[in-house]
Amino acid sequence: MRLPESRIVGMGRIKAATTKRVDRVTVRSLRPTDWPVIETLFGEKGACGGCWCMSWRVPHGGKLWEKSKGDPNRRAFKKLVEAGKVHGCLAFFGAEPVGWCCIGPRGDFPRLATIKALQMPWHEGTWSVTCFYIRTGWRSRGVATALLRAAIKLARDCGASELEGYPVRPYGAGPIPAAFAWTGVPRLFEEQKFVTITPAGNSRDIYRKTFRQAPSLR
Repeated sequence: MRLPESRIVGMGRIKAATTKRVDRVTVRSLRPTDWPVIETLFGEKGACGGCWCMSWRVPHGGKLWEKSKGDPNRRAFKKLVEAGKVHGCLAFFGAEPVGWCCIGPRGDFPRLATIKALQMPWHEGTWSVTCFYIRTGWRSRGVATALLRAAIKLARDCGASELEGYPVRPYGAGPIPAAFAWTGVPRLFEEQKFVTITPAGNSRDIYRKTFRQAPSLR
């Protein structure tokens, strides 16, 4: 059945939970009018520990980040969203928001430049997938995959020549706790044909998907 929402950019099948009769979510790109949706999805904790999707946007960690947590981050992110300066995708179950993926030009995330393990050559066409937030009860059901597929299309449509991801490496035999997997896991990116460009001995994984010939790197 064709969905009436003309701006849907991705869709993923979800394993039906016992309390949910529908096995699909819809995914679309963020709009400047979506701040109430973000507040509903992120809740009082701002998704995680007062982050409000600002972790990569604050140039430095430490004391500056501690001061930014909570309401300062919420106000800053609200201003960016309403100004149309945030790129991302939202997942919905009906009208209920259940997931979020943030992407954008790498230059939008100055914190990347301060982490030695993520300092790779890049150019103005380089975009980054910086985080996923999936509501409890919807994790491990394919929502992140649907979001990443939509994010790839959004980045390509916005003129990106390549898209990077920075997944967390698995450790131990069990799944990575959700609180530590907010940048995704390697398999998520590998299934969407990203390839690793991680330097030997690097402490962080870096994955990249190329769309077209890139200009010279910085």
